[in-house]
Amino acid sequence: MDHQTSGQLNQPSHASSFQWLSFAYQGLTEIPYETILTQTDSLEVLDLSYNLLDDLSSSTSACSPSFSSYWNPALLGRLEKLSTLILDCNNYTSHVKFPYMPSVTTLCINKNKINNLPVFTEEVRRKFPGIKILSMMNNEAAPSYFNGGSLTQYIDYR
Repeated sequence: MDHQTSGQLNQPSHASSFQWLSFAYQGLTEIPYETILTQTDSLEVLDLSYNLLDDLSSSTSACSPSFSSYWNPALLGRLEKLSTLILDCNNYTSHVKFPYMPSVTTLCINKNKINNLPVFTEEVRRKFPGIKILSMMNNEAAPSYFNGGSLTQYIDYR
């Protein structure tokens, strides 16, 4: 069976649906919904790591006249089969607002700017009810011996 390698996993080259889609290292400041939403029936893993995404690129507010509902991150909630969302190495803070995504079981948000664990984990608890794996290494809110955290902080975090 002929397989494509760019963003496609276990799919024949003639298929137009992807199980895995990566936009890593693209310098993105906005989530590319137009492409992502063509995969609502099949996408299981979405990788948006190593970009310039931040809380504003995830905000649902309509601050500017050019901002349309098309760029509303709640649209990611349409990805009913999405199980893994990778947001490593962006600029998200503790106050990021996620869409409701009950199918997501793994959220990787390592090396961002998350510094308030209670605020962030409450958002994750509400928006990702099926979460089993939350990886947030190299964030201020995830203390370890390596980033100056105490043993007590590390135990509280775990």
